[in-house]
Amino acid sequence: MEGQTMKGLRQPIQFAHLPKNYTDLCGLLMPRPIRDKVDLENVTGMTDAMAGHNLTSDQEDYFDLLCRLVQDYETEHGWVSNPRVTGLEALRHLLEEHKMSGADLSRLLGVHRTLGPMILRGERKLTVEHVRVLCRHFKVAADLFL
Repeated sequence: MEGQTMKGLRQPIQFAHLPKNYTDLCGLLMPRPIRDKVDLENVTGMTDAMAGHNLTSDQEDYFDLLCRLVQDYETEHGWVSNPRVTGLEALRHLLEEHKMSGADLSRLLGVHRTLGPMILRGERKLTVEHVRVLCRHFKVAADLFL
C-alpha cells in the first residue's frame, strides 16, 4: 500500500498490513472531516479493517478518532438514530440484530457467562473495556453506550 492514496481505493484493507504507530497510520489515511461518500468509504474501510483486532495504543487512538469522524458525518447528514435511546437499549438492539444472546455477550466480552445476562437486565454496568470491545465488534462509536 506504500505510495498509494486511499481516495477511491476499492481494495479491502488488510489489518496485517496496517502500521502499528499513529504517524504511519496518518500517512496511510490522514484523519480529516468526512466531506463526501468517497471519504466515508475510505474511513469505514479503515475502521472495518481495524475492528475486532487487538490494537496497539496508537492504533486504538487512531481507530477511535476515525469512529468519531464517521459519527460526526452521520450526525451532520441526519443518519443518527433516536438520541433518546439508552446505551442498554442500543446494546439490546445490536444483540437482537446479530441474533446474539446474553451468553453470547458474555463470550464476546470475555467475562463470566452470567455477566452478559446481568448487563442486559440492568443489574450490572458496562466497563470502559466492555465498551471498547463492543465498539470494535459492532463498529459503532463509544458514546452509543454511554
